[in-house]
Amino acid sequence: MRDEIDSEIEDLKNKPGLPHHIAIIMDGNGRWASKRKLPRIAGHKEGRESVRTVVRTCARLGIPVLSLYTFSLENWQRPRREVQSLMTFLRNVLKTEYLELDKNNIRLRAMGRLDLLPGVTMKTLQETIDRLASNDGMILNLCLSYSGRAEIADAAKKLCMDVRSGKVDPEAVDQEIFSRYLYSPDLPDPDLLIRSSGELRVSNFLLWQIAYSEIFVTDVLWPDFREEHLVAAIRDYMGRERRFGRIKKAGGELHG
Repeated sequence: MRDEIDSEIEDLKNKPGLPHHIAIIMDGNGRWASKRKLPRIAGHKEGRESVRTVVRTCARLGIPVLSLYTFSLENWQRPRREVQSLMTFLRNVLKTEYLELDKNNIRLRAMGRLDLLPGVTMKTLQETIDRLASNDGMILNLCLSYSGRAEIADAAKKLCMDVRSGKVDPEAVDQEIFSRYLYSPDLPDPDLLIRSSGELRVSNFLLWQIAYSEIFVTDVLWPDFREEHLVAAIRDYMGRERRFGRIKKAGGELHG
C-alpha cells in the first residue's frame, strides 16, 4: 500500500495542472472522538497526523500554498476548557513540528484576528514563523481566530480609513483595490477547497477568495484523512474544466 501511494504521488507530481493553492476545512475531529467515547481534544490530537501528512505531501508535490482552517473566530465561543486545551495543543505542535517543517523547506504564515490569541501562543507562533522565514518552499498558511466575514469587515474598515484620509479615491475602488486590504493579499486565491466529514458548507472560510474555487467534499473525518484522500481530491480537481464564468469556443480557448 505504501509503495502504491508513493508511486501515485510521484505520478501526480509530474502532471501539469496541479493546483497552486489548496485550502482545507479540517472538519470531523469532534465526531471522530465522540464515536470512540473520547473527549473532543482527543480528536484534535489524532488529527495532528493528518495535518502532518497533508503538509508533507503538498510540499512533495510542489504545491506553492496550503491554507488550513485551524481555529475559527467562532471557536472562541466553545467551552473555556476546550479552548485552553486547543491553544496549549497549538503551542506544542508549533514547537515540536518546527524541525519537520524546516526539513521540508516550508515557510509558515498565519492570518486572522491574531491579537485575540493568548500572549504565549502568539509568541510561539511568531517565533516559529521567524525561524522558518529563510525557507523558500511551500507556504503553510494557518487561519487562526479567522472568519471570512470578519476579514471582509476588517478590510472595509481599513479601506474606509484610507478613503477618509485621502489616500484612496473612492471612485477608483474596485475588486482589485479592495483585495489589497485583505489579511494576506499576496497569496493567490485557492484553486481547490477541500472539506472533510461530508458537511456541505464553507463555514465562513475565505469567503472572498473562494469565489471561483473548485470544491471537493469527502465523508472521511479529518483524523482519518491521509495521502490517498488528498490525491483523490487533487485528481478530481484536475479533471474539471475551470471557465470562471466564460464559455469555451470550438478551438478550446475560453471566451467571455
